[in-house]
Amino acid sequence: MSDKGRILGVGGIFMKCEDPDKVKSWYNEKLGFNTNPYGCLFEFRSALQDKPEYLQWSTFKQDSDYFSPSEKQVMVNYRVDDLDAFLAKLKTQGIEPIGEVMRESYGNFAHIMDPEGNKIELWEMIEPDFSDLAAGGTHK
Repeated sequence: MSDKGRILGVGGIFMKCEDPDKVKSWYNEKLGFNTNPYGCLFEFRSALQDKPEYLQWSTFKQDSDYFSPSEKQVMVNYRVDDLDAFLAKLKTQGIEPIGEVMRESYGNFAHIMDPEGNKIELWEMIEPDFSDLAAGGTHK
């Protein structure tokens, strides 16, 4: 496997909820999550490099179509080092992204499906924009 286009780790855990704000508040009050409008960021240091890394935890409305075409309640986001290179590798294995690649100032995103119908989000973080959004991280 070449050096570019690989999974670096888990980037996020997303779950559908009847009342996302209520669930987010419960996690804040009972479990101490430092929530923000998107959920909660868990900050850690990468073993590969000495810089902050993040895992995003987020709640979505039960009727959100963000997980579509999956009908599952949970979606995992995996961080990748080079999204375009990783998608090129997947294409050689017959795996195509769902929809278009989304390019934001803080990262590039693509979605694929696993054999069980779970939607997977792939995320290439872009510095420094994401670090600016992540101010505060895990800690209250």
